[in-house]
Amino acid sequence: MASYQTPESKKEEFRKYLEKSGVIDALTKVLVGLYEEPERPSNAVDYIKRYMGAPTGVDIEAIRLQNEELKRDNELLRSQMQAMNEKLSSVEST
Repeated sequence: MASYQTPESKKEEFRKYLEKSGVIDALTKVLVGLYEEPERPSNAVDYIKRYMGAPTGVDIEAIRLQNEELKRDNELLRSQMQAMNEKLSSVEST
């Protein structure tokens, strides 16, 4: 039988999870940084994204395609290297 959790206990469990994983500290630091800015940024959300390390203006699809291309290139190079090693082994054994 599944145990029933009250909404308050779910909230408390989630809060502990956020605290344990460092989310609370990271958010607190970025908010303190925003508070201490001499001039308030025009877009606070962009400030938080930038501070938290979210890239701006990145084409995710282009990166995925490049990643796939690099994987194919890597596989081709591995097979070429294996063929060359086999060829070298056969030359050395003769």
